[in-house]
Amino acid sequence: MKCMRESRGQSLSWERIELCNDGKCQLRMTEMDAPLSTPCNIQICEVTCDSFRIVWDMTPEDTARATHFFIDLSRKESRDPNRFKHRDVPTKLVAKAVPLPMAVRGHWFLSPRTEYCVAVQTAVRQPDGEYLVSEWSQVVEFCTGDYAMEHLQQLLDKAKGSAGRLLKFSVFYRNQHPDYFDYVRKECGGLMRPALKDCSGSHGSPINGKLQGVFFSCNTEFDTGLPPKDSPYGPLRFQIPAGHLLNPNISLYFADFYCMYTAYHYVVLVLAPVGSEGDTFCRTRLPMLDLASNPFLTYTDPQRPGEEPLYCHASDVILEVLFTEPVHLDQGSVEQISGHHQLKSLTTANAKKDPSCKVCNISVGR
Repeated sequence: MKCMRESRGQSLSWERIELCNDGKCQLRMTEMDAPLSTPCNIQICEVTCDSFRIVWDMTPEDTARATHFFIDLSRKESRDPNRFKHRDVPTKLVAKAVPLPMAVRGHWFLSPRTEYCVAVQTAVRQPDGEYLVSEWSQVVEFCTGDYAMEHLQQLLDKAKGSAGRLLKFSVFYRNQHPDYFDYVRKECGGLMRPALKDCSGSHGSPINGKLQGVFFSCNTEFDTGLPPKDSPYGPLRFQIPAGHLLNPNISLYFADFYCMYTAYHYVVLVLAPVGSEGDTFCRTRLPMLDLASNPFLTYTDPQRPGEEPLYCHASDVILEVLFTEPVHLDQGSVEQISGHHQLKSLTTANAKKDPSCKVCNISVGR
């Protein structure tokens, strides 16, 4: 026998219980599951580039009853979306109830430095497999972090496999349009001042939008050993002897490895004078490279009196070298390049990394 009645707003059931001592039947009233309260005071903590911990307030009764948590995570709408990135589909995670805060990682391919929205429900799984659920909590927003040192080390290991043999070079160079050099001379006293690194390359690189510097190239042509005749950045080239930027008083750091849907790859390096503000910034965020022994950019002391130091660069990747201090035009020379400079649209300014490339991506997002 089973009958139902409502009492004081709660659903109650009567169940038949057989008492073994006298064989008589007795009715016992049991309280069915009452509604779950809505989770509140959602807090996100310990955020990394691909994980976070989440905690919220529940009543003691709900804490004891809850068997599962539902978590709804979606990327926050952006006014300037990355058109190269795969479209995110809002995803709901069903997790067994655990003591809070709960770690969330691996269930989604979270992207570094990306804004997300999250809401939660608590739930009790019923004997028939259905769930009694609370209302959704309020939506909270948070942003994932940059690559940690361990992630950059993974990226560095991948970059080493693409570097190729080392080639000699003698100058760093920087191509720009005439207006740039006119501005440097007239408004900056001849100083090329550091500018904030844009957001090109890997989204999780710690220097993007945070470290200032002046970009230089050092790649040479195979047949001449000289800088290439063409450039996507402009028809004027500033050249400076390599020793001004690369010497024993300089710290060298690895910052990024990426491609833009092309067969060739870019490696971003940072050169910072020892003890400088840039050096301090990079020391806890980027892998440091040995000046004399690394696969990308090396300085070797003279072997005999009167000899010049030896400077070498990787042959199979395009190096983008960020020098963190101002550089004066008087330290080098500005000349017209002999080739034809290409359209500015072919530069890497704010260009996004190919998220499908197996050569330059790691498993913690793009």
